[in-house]
Amino acid sequence: MPDNKGLFETLHSDYNAMVLQMCLGFMKGDLDQAKDLSQQVFINTWQALHKFNNASSYKTWIYRITVNTCLKFIRDKKDKYQVSIDEAHIHLADESGQPSDKNHQSLYQAIGRLAEVDRLIMMMILEELEYEEISNIIGISEGNLRVKIHRIKKTLKKILENE
Repeated sequence: MPDNKGLFETLHSDYNAMVLQMCLGFMKGDLDQAKDLSQQVFINTWQALHKFNNASSYKTWIYRITVNTCLKFIRDKKDKYQVSIDEAHIHLADESGQPSDKNHQSLYQAIGRLAEVDRLIMMMILEELEYEEISNIIGISEGNLRVKIHRIKKTLKKILENE
């Protein structure tokens, strides 16, 4: 359908940077892997476009697809893709391809050491999503989300202080 093609192009244009940033967090800063995963997110988006039912915004829907795609990738590759964060060669870059500063790199490395869902939550916080939207995407109550965020921040602080 021509409508779907135009809608898909708009969604890709509007949300590509957001999806790439989320994938980058999931892939512990591996830019090449994040780009591949981001591409898979948009393949999945295209394939599911006809199923969108306006129950949420497109942004929330694409976040959900991103989360599911990343979690599936991690589960499928768990044995093959386990690399110590100390051994990993981290490539963090912004959209222009310029390297991020040391603080950003340390933060992404620390986030990469979190559990999968905690990593996802932190990436959405860095994207400045509202707690209500994050709780809808994750599928937990807003109160539970606030507790998780508090615990995640404590964990990140410990990780960053021990570096």
